[in-house]
Amino acid sequence: MKKQVLLFALTALILSCETDKKEDNKTVNYVKESHSYAQPNTSVIKHLDLNIDVDFDTKTINGTATYTIENNNASEIILDSKFLDIVRVEADGKDTPFTLGDFDEQLGQPLSIVIKNDTKHISVHYKTTNKTEALQWLNPQQTTDKTNPFLFTQGQAILTRTWIPIQDSPQIRITYDATVHVPKHLMAVMSAENPKQKTADGSYSFKMKQPISPYLIALAVGDLEYKAVSHRTGVYAEKSLVDKAQSEFSDMEKMVVAAENLYGDYDWDQFDVIVLPPSFPFGGMENPRLTFATPTVIAGDKSLTSLIAHELAHSWSGNLVTNATWNDFWLNEGFTVYFEIRIMEALYGKDRANMIALIGRQDLEEEVEGFKHEPDMTKLKLDLTNKNPDDGMNSIAYDKGYLFLRTLEEKVGREKFDAFLKNYFKVNAFSTVTTEGFVDYLNSNLLEPNGIKFNVDEWVYQPGIPDNQAIIVSNKFKNVENTLGSFIDNQSVDVSKTTAWTTQEWVHFIRNFPETITIDDLKRFDEAFNLTNTSNSHVAMVWYEQTINHDYHGKNVDRHIEDFLIRVGRRWYVSTLYKAYKRNDKVDEALAIYKKARANYHSVTAKTIDDMLGYGG
Repeated sequence: MKKQVLLFALTALILSCETDKKEDNKTVNYVKESHSYAQPNTSVIKHLDLNIDVDFDTKTINGTATYTIENNNASEIILDSKFLDIVRVEADGKDTPFTLGDFDEQLGQPLSIVIKNDTKHISVHYKTTNKTEALQWLNPQQTTDKTNPFLFTQGQAILTRTWIPIQDSPQIRITYDATVHVPKHLMAVMSAENPKQKTADGSYSFKMKQPISPYLIALAVGDLEYKAVSHRTGVYAEKSLVDKAQSEFSDMEKMVVAAENLYGDYDWDQFDVIVLPPSFPFGGMENPRLTFATPTVIAGDKSLTSLIAHELAHSWSGNLVTNATWNDFWLNEGFTVYFEIRIMEALYGKDRANMIALIGRQDLEEEVEGFKHEPDMTKLKLDLTNKNPDDGMNSIAYDKGYLFLRTLEEKVGREKFDAFLKNYFKVNAFSTVTTEGFVDYLNSNLLEPNGIKFNVDEWVYQPGIPDNQAIIVSNKFKNVENTLGSFIDNQSVDVSKTTAWTTQEWVHFIRNFPETITIDDLKRFDEAFNLTNTSNSHVAMVWYEQTINHDYHGKNVDRHIEDFLIRVGRRWYVSTLYKAYKRNDKVDEALAIYKKARANYHSVTAKTIDDMLGYGG
């Protein structure tokens, strides 16, 4: 009997291994990609072994990127490279010829490497340059503690090629190991398994065992400390900020549990957050195992931590199941906004979730209006050929995508929709999906089996917002609007009516100032609520926008706006204010500030504002 059991077990194990092997070696058919020179159906990278030195004196990274490759009788492999100094290239340990093609402003250059049909490894020896767009080198004065320099990378969408020569397409998934050498007094962390303490010699080793898209490879170097929140969550930050960050993000473990309860196990082992210096261009970046976050989300009352829920949700929608191309970006962000709001509802209730959703709905309305002369940009599935994929990273992908999914949920029922999404993440785990692939999956696994008719094509492939959109209602926002009206009508302010307001209510209050609001009203609100001096960055942004719109100059607000724009590099915040200056024919004022602030901005933010203000240096 025991022998039979043993024989059965061995047979099952062998079959399992053969199944895994077949799965590992299955042929992937890559789709046409307009934002990468790679030809992955001919030859493709599968694993990266990175060995680099980080030199703060020369502000360069130099080293070697070694790839395990898979080729189909190919004579060359093509990588993406931009603003890199390629020193030499090897194929299976021997020097091999390579060429750099013509330079394209968006895409950089194709790096074509000669290989044989049995080549298994290539190594590229390279250096970054002072034009490298992914890297931001900060001097001590640009950091929080102002004692040591700092470096961070930002690879999304197509900037990883500016610090690593790589096949920089989201549909190409790789594992990676890295050895990073930094000054001894600093710590290096990556989107991988990370240290919790500094090493004695400044040498750090990393491993990312799950396959990820190249835009998710990330590095930060600084005088960092780590504080755990739970056994699998924690925060990195500079010394003066780490305790505040730990306190602000103390609900991280609860968020992970809530997310798992919705859509299945967290497959990345660890969920940590690093709070970067204020020049970081985004609210957050969902680098696997280590979310990069702006310090502007630390408000002292957890009121802006929906951003952490958003980046956590990317562990399923984005990192686990990834948009195949940047034309399909809504598959990352629309799903993530939906998931974020479900996490917030589970932790903090439906009222707060609906307020977050309504603010997004307001952002969407503004975005659609902004694209009134480019209606095709309001489609979920985009055509970004010959455009920077950053052009599609706006409220259409995030908030129209969310609205589509919420409308679907209301149509089919939450129970069925949750089961569908949970299975979608499971079936497509560690792979990439096109919009067309998702639409087919939706029809086959949700709509057709349940006999449901839904205008999917209109939502996905047509501009604007369909009429059958879900209507989001918030009684709290209605109360805010009534309170605002009474303050203006009565020419007085009752502070007691606002003492329990959340950030979302304050944002709604300020955003809904009537066009006819007077300077006296603005002054009254400022004196009652000290809005000009608020420490809440989101409230500050919407308040400063209104002061620019209505020429309010009380309480030194102009100086505060300038300080805010110089100190904060979050693209959404600063572009909102520069756009307000431009909209109100105050470009000269904007440029005067921008010339002081630009050196503090990451290239992602600087490029956006350069284009907006026509800045030529």
